Amino acid sequence: MEEDGVSEGLNSPAGQAHRGLVAAQGSAVGFHSEGKNLGPCSGPNRQRDLCTFCTISLDQEEVFRTKVFDKSLSPFYGEDFYFEIPRPFQCLSFYVFAKGVFQRDLPVGKVSIRKEELCKFSGKEHWFGLQPVDPNSEVQGKVHLEMRLNELIIENGSMCQQLLVRIIECQGLPLISGQNCDPYATVSLVGPARSDQKKTKVKKKTSDPQFEETFNFEVTRPNSYTKKSNFQVEEEDIEKLEIKVDLWNNGNLAQDVFLGETRVSVKILRNDHIHRAWYLLQPKGNGKSKTDDLGSLRLNVTYTEDNVLPSACYTPLRTLLLKSPDIKPISASAAHILGDICRERYEAVLPVVRLLLHHSRLVPFVSAITVLELENTQEANTIFRGNSLATRCIDDMMKIVGRSYLTVTLKPVLDEICDSNKTCEIDPIKLKEGDNVEVNKENLQGYVQKVFSSITQSSSSCPPLMCDVFRSLRHMASKRFPDDPHVQYSAVSSFVFLRFFAVAVLSPHTFQLRPHHPDLEVSRTLTLISKTIQTLGSWGSLSKNKLVCMNVSYQPLQHAYQSSLVYISRSTFKLTVPISRDYLFCFREIQKRAQGRKRIGKRNFKKRWLRVTNRELSYHKHRGKEALCIIPVKNIRAVEKLYESAFNRKNMFQVLHSEKPLYVQAGNCVEASEWVEVLSQVSRCNPDRLGTFHPSAHVAGAWLCCRSLSDNQPGCKPCTPTLLANLQLDIDCDRETERIFSLLTSSYSKLQKMEDACASIAVYQGPPREQDDYSLFTIQDPKETFHTVQQITHILEELQREHDTRSGTAQYGSQENPIVGKTS
Repeated sequence: MEEDGVSEGLNSPAGQAHRGLVAAQGSAVGFHSEGKNLGPCSGPNRQRDLCTFCTISLDQEEVFRTKVFDKSLSPFYGEDFYFEIPRPFQCLSFYVFAKGVFQRDLPVGKVSIRKEELCKFSGKEHWFGLQPVDPNSEVQGKVHLEMRLNELIIENGSMCQQLLVRIIECQGLPLISGQNCDPYATVSLVGPARSDQKKTKVKKKTSDPQFEETFNFEVTRPNSYTKKSNFQVEEEDIEKLEIKVDLWNNGNLAQDVFLGETRVSVKILRNDHIHRAWYLLQPKGNGKSKTDDLGSLRLNVTYTEDNVLPSACYTPLRTLLLKSPDIKPISASAAHILGDICRERYEAVLPVVRLLLHHSRLVPFVSAITVLELENTQEANTIFRGNSLATRCIDDMMKIVGRSYLTVTLKPVLDEICDSNKTCEIDPIKLKEGDNVEVNKENLQGYVQKVFSSITQSSSSCPPLMCDVFRSLRHMASKRFPDDPHVQYSAVSSFVFLRFFAVAVLSPHTFQLRPHHPDLEVSRTLTLISKTIQTLGSWGSLSKNKLVCMNVSYQPLQHAYQSSLVYISRSTFKLTVPISRDYLFCFREIQKRAQGRKRIGKRNFKKRWLRVTNRELSYHKHRGKEALCIIPVKNIRAVEKLYESAFNRKNMFQVLHSEKPLYVQAGNCVEASEWVEVLSQVSRCNPDRLGTFHPSAHVAGAWLCCRSLSDNQPGCKPCTPTLLANLQLDIDCDRETERIFSLLTSSYSKLQKMEDACASIAVYQGPPREQDDYSLFTIQDPKETFHTVQQITHILEELQREHDTRSGTAQYGSQENPIVGKTS
C-alpha cells in the first residue's frame, strides 16, 4: 500500500518504479512455536485436558491458524508459516486459544511484538510470557490531531488560555465482526481536578474516518472570574493537564467497543503555535495489568524490513548485477562476488535469483556458474551434491517457478496419504505393539509407487524455465564427463528428485501443499517416502538389486524415470498444463456478493465456499456440496483487487469473466493476495484477457472510481501484468536490489578482504598461500575481480549517501513517522 510516496508491506507492484520518499517494506518469515504450562497457575480454570491452537495476527486481523493440539498444557505446534506482509501494521501477535466443544473458543493468552521490536527478536528462538487477552488492549490504527494553545483577553481585560483540539482523521482502525466499524471519538482535557469531554459525530462503515471537528477547552480561569466554578482551584497547573482522545465503535443497540486511545501532554504546546502530528492508538491504560502466570510460548520469527529508495537510485547496482552473465570469468561478476562473500547466508541468493529471473537473465548466469562448478567436480557420481552457488540458485529458482507444478503433481497423492493415514513403519526398533511389518511394507510400497508415478507422469507440466535450466545441465554434464552415459540423467535428477520433489514430500506444509504440519505418524510416513524417492531418484543408486528388495518392477520404473528426465530437459514444450484431470488449488470460506446486484447492502453478501481448480472456479453453500455457480477458468478475463470504498469492506477482489463480475471478500489480507495469485496463475494463458479494469463498483448508474455511466465502459486502470510460459511473478526489483545492497553492506569487511586479495595475487604472481584470507574466495582473474569490487564499493558508498540524505525526510509525527504513545 502506498501513501504519498511511502510504501509499507511487501506486495508493492513491480511496475511502480517511482517513489517519492523512502519506502519501508517488511516480511514476517518462519513462525515456529511451542507452548509451556498454558493457562492459569491454579484454580478451576487449570484444565489438564486443554486442547489448544495458536493463531497469527497482523494487529487484530488473523492471517494464519495452527491445527488443534490435543490434551496438553505444553503443546509443540511445530508449524512454519512464511508470508509477505501486504499492508502496514503495528503489531505481530500470536494468540493461544482453548478449543471449545459446545461454546466459542476461549483465549488463553497472547504474545504481541511491536513492529519496531521485531528486528530485536528476529532469527532467534525466544520464550515469551503470555499476556491476557483484554478487549481494551486490542487496538490498532492512528489518529491525526492538530492542537493550539491561545491566550485570550476578555472584556474586562483579564487574560485566560484556551485550548483548540482539532481531530482530523484516523487510519487503520480494526474490523468489527469482519466489517468496517462505525467509529466516533471523544476528546477530553483531563487533570487532577477536572475532566471535560466532548464527542465527534459517528462515521458510518469506515476504518479511515474523516472527522474534521474542532473542540475548545478553557485551560485557565481569569482571576476576576466570579461565577460558581466547576473546578476545585481557580488556576490549574498546565504541567498536569493532558489531552486524551478515545476512539470507539458505535454499537447502536449493543455496547460501544473501545478502539484505542492516545494522550498528549498540554505542556508540549507553545502559545499561538500549531502542533500537528499523527499518534498511534494505544491500549487503555497502556495495557498494563497484573495477572497470573498464563504460561509461555517459544517463537522463532524472522523479519526483514527494507527502506526502498526511488527506482533511479538503484540503476547503477541493478545494471552491474544484470551484466553478471556476460562477465568473463563469471567469478569476477557482481552476482558471483555477492554469493562468494555471503556464502554462509542462504538468503543472499534469493534476491539475485529474483532480479535475474525478472529480467530473463537467470538461465545464462546459472549456465556460467554451473560450468565453473563442473570444472571443480572430479567424479561424475558426486555431481551437484554440494551446497554451492549454482545449486542454491537452481533450488531457489525451482521454489519460485515450480509452485504450481508441485501442486499439480503432488497435492492429490499427498492429500490421500495424509487423510488415509496408513501405518508404514518398517524399522523394527520403531514398530508399535500389534504392527505388522509386512502390511506396513506394502503400504509404503503402494505410496511410493503412487508418488513416483505422479512425478514421472508430470513431465509435460514442468515449467518451461525449469526445462531450459535442465536442458543446459544435461548438455554441460555430458560435455564434462563424456565417458559416462548416465551423467546427463543424474545431473537433472539430483535437482528434480533430490532437491525438489523429495523435499516437498518431506515438508508439504512449507510448500502450501497441506494446510498444517502433519502429525508425528504421518510425518514419519512422509519421511520414509521422501527417503525412498531420493534413492529412486539417484541414478547411481537405482540398482536392480535395491528395486528387487522393494518388490518394485525394475524395467518399467527405469523406463519411466529416464523418459521423464529426457522430457523435462527437452528443447520444445507446450505453454499450457494438460487438463485431463482436475487439480484442486484452493478451497476456503469467503464472503460473496450476489452477481449483478445494483444496490449496496449487507444482505447482498453471503458466506460461501470458493473452490478453484485448473479447470473451473465454483462457489458452494457448504463445503463438499453441489456448486451453486461454476465459472470455467478459460472464461476468466482478469483478477484484480477492489478499492475498499467500493463496498466499505476490506480484503476484496473481483473475478472478471464473460458474464457479471464476481466480487469476493477474503478472510484476511494474506488470503486476498493468495486468491488473486492463484486465480491469475490458472487463467494467465487465456487469450482474451483484459487490458484495463474498474477498481470499484458500478452503483446507482455510475462507476464509483471514474464516474463513467455505462456499465460496459472499458476500465479506467491498467490490469496487473502477467507473464506467460507458466510463470506468474510479482517482483519488485527495487526492493530486491535494496536487499542486495543491505547484504553487501553487512559484508563490507569481506568485500575489502577480497579487494586486498586481488591486489596481493596480482603482485605476488606465485602459487596460492593457504593461510591467506583470499583462499576463502574464488578469484580466477584478479584484475577483473578487483575492477568489479571497486565498482561495487563505489556504488555502495553512493547508495549509503542517498539513505543518509533521505533518512530524515519523514518528519517525526508525520503520517510516515507517527509519534508512538503518550507524549510527556
